[in-house]
Amino acid sequence: MSVAEALGGRRPRARIERKSAFHALNQKAAARRFAVEVGREYEGMNLVVAHLGGGITVGAHQKGRVIDCTHGLGEGPFTPERAGSLPTTDLLDLAFSGKLDKTQILRRLVGQGGLFAYLGTNDVEKVEEMITAGDEKAELVYEAMAYQVAKEIGAMSVVLRGEIDGIILTGGLANSAMMTSLIRQWIQVIAPVFVYPGEDEMAALAEGGLRVLRKEEELKKYS
Repeated sequence: MSVAEALGGRRPRARIERKSAFHALNQKAAARRFAVEVGREYEGMNLVVAHLGGGITVGAHQKGRVIDCTHGLGEGPFTPERAGSLPTTDLLDLAFSGKLDKTQILRRLVGQGGLFAYLGTNDVEKVEEMITAGDEKAELVYEAMAYQVAKEIGAMSVVLRGEIDGIILTGGLANSAMMTSLIRQWIQVIAPVFVYPGEDEMAALAEGGLRVLRKEEELKKYS
């Protein structure tokens, strides 16, 4: 049976639209910081930036514009507390299983997913202590998270057609030498890797205002 026949002769219609939701302020702040340190303009570089925190997003920055990025709530790697991308048919089965209601499923996807679902904690320091103590499951799960981040960085490098000036790891989780080392082992063949730990959202807002006041950037209005 064809799709058209299954739909009773009606044409299929797209019902889900991909939306943008990522750590724009911190990704751009880290990218601009890198540009200043290497003596170049952010608007003249191609970068892949990964924000690593309770949520994880990976973006392709082309000449000052983010042209693609994973969605922070429903795409990309699993995180300390979010499920990331999931097999759609398995998720559909769970939704119609009757075991969980909508609120419970949403909580499993954001808040009780990722490391929390596997290991019972979203505290990365505790996970690393478990690994150091010889917990093989914790080590496997932690490496899987790093692996998924690296895969998304690889995908964004294709978005930029392989023309990349650098890969930047930022966010609170970038303070972890263990995590950044795990990610680096897969991505260092793509481009040089730079680490800017922490979250600079407030500083990014202030710096953006200064650029407008100094006539370095036009004020943008978003409806």
